Amino acid sequence: MSSAADAGSILAFDFGTKRIGVAVGETRTRIAHPLATIAQQTSDGHFAAIRTLVNEWKPSRLVVGLPLHADGTPHETSARAQRFARQLEGRFGIPVTLFDERFTTQAARSALLEGRVRVRERRTVRDRIAAQIILQAYLDEAPADAGAS
Repeated sequence: MSSAADAGSILAFDFGTKRIGVAVGETRTRIAHPLATIAQQTSDGHFAAIRTLVNEWKPSRLVVGLPLHADGTPHETSARAQRFARQLEGRFGIPVTLFDERFTTQAARSALLEGRVRVRERRTVRDRIAAQIILQAYLDEAPADAGAS
């Protein structure tokens, strides 16, 4: 078992139809880290990979980025992210929080450019960095016991 699980870990997801970025953070340290990019061909493949991460990290909460337009109105992919969040909660029985992800993909792209990540590596790394940005923003805004069960 990971020591992060003992402290109260949280997994965050940057949902996409082709790839899902995943980040992990601890409620105690309030620091998010990029974890994985899931790029399975099927929904069942996505959820099998997520189950492996859930079993490893034993999170007390899941956070899913909610795509919104700059003015706060729903994005065309908002409904898909909401459905994904409901599926996570239904499959794993862990509370799920939807969190505004405006500008996270752009922030992730900027971070990768600044970090001089190779072009061919950016696509998979970008998704997990976006998940990290979502989770870090969530941890920064959440009360101290945000991940507690």
